[in-house]
Amino acid sequence: MKFVDEGYIIGVRRHGESSAILTVLSREHGKICGYVKSGFSKKNLAVLQIGNLIKVDAWSRVDDNMLSLRIEMIKPYAVNFMSSATKLEGLNSFCSLCNICIPELQPVDRLYDFAADFINLVDEENWLTNYCFFEFYLLEFLGIGLDLSKCVVSGTTSDLAFVSPKSACAVSYSVGLAYQDKLFKFPYFIKENRRDPTLDEMRNLLQMTEFFLNKNFFAIHNLKFPNCRVNLGKNL
Repeated sequence: MKFVDEGYIIGVRRHGESSAILTVLSREHGKICGYVKSGFSKKNLAVLQIGNLIKVDAWSRVDDNMLSLRIEMIKPYAVNFMSSATKLEGLNSFCSLCNICIPELQPVDRLYDFAADFINLVDEENWLTNYCFFEFYLLEFLGIGLDLSKCVVSGTTSDLAFVSPKSACAVSYSVGLAYQDKLFKFPYFIKENRRDPTLDEMRNLLQMTEFFLNKNFFAIHNLKFPNCRVNLGKNL
């Protein structure tokens, strides 16, 4: 196996004295995990930071073997997260969810574009909006996406106001009003592809995505939900 790709570093761990095991979310090959010889040398130390965009030259003599990687910096995005504890929590949450939820060497399709928006545009005022879109479409990527097209009870496509935690489907205002304390608020900014939600709208969205990720992925696979992501939701 041999290929060249580019992607964002989502995991780094030391291997031996100076080498590294690197995990990258790439455009064409999804999650890549491989061995970087002398990864923790002075030359590579600034490169091996989560969030950085790198070029990856990957190869293995046998398909079942771990990939060997040669890496080259494209953009040092990691530094853009260091000025804010909340942004850093967002990056750690992003990396944790990618590492746990995404299988190796499987296409991630448009999820990569939402990941790129989050990292590339973190200096913009609406950076958290881009993170919200990433989590919402992570549900879709995992096959547990929400149906926001119509009310699950009446079938109407208008007056949608809630999302049911049981069905993961939209509920209209007239149907859900009596049970609104048990329902999530409808994420209008996602449905309308709007990039200027209020902080409350984003809090509600992340509360909902956390619930469905926990219920329909982490609990099913007997996995622990990342503490950094729990903290992100609490600290907004």
